[in-house]
Amino acid sequence: MGEATANGIRIRLFAGLREQAGWAEQHWPLNPASEPQLTPQQLWEALELPGPLSQVRIAINQQFADSQTPLHPGDELAFLPPISGG
Repeated sequence: MGEATANGIRIRLFAGLREQAGWAEQHWPLNPASEPQLTPQQLWEALELPGPLSQVRIAINQQFADSQTPLHPGDELAFLPPISGG
């Protein structure tokens, strides 16, 4: 279920987010021909993930990104909770 395909987005959760949501990876089908541009913010809300997105780091294809960055088929989207430590 976690594999990205040419017509979808691979969504990954890390650390505390993974435990709170109860899953680590999901595949989100995406049809760019019939759907408007999808953003990490919209997916966060659609998946009803815990806590405010403003406290989470977002990475698209292993590069940090903004919550309004458009997603494309084949992208990997990762949500990373705040990391503390020293």
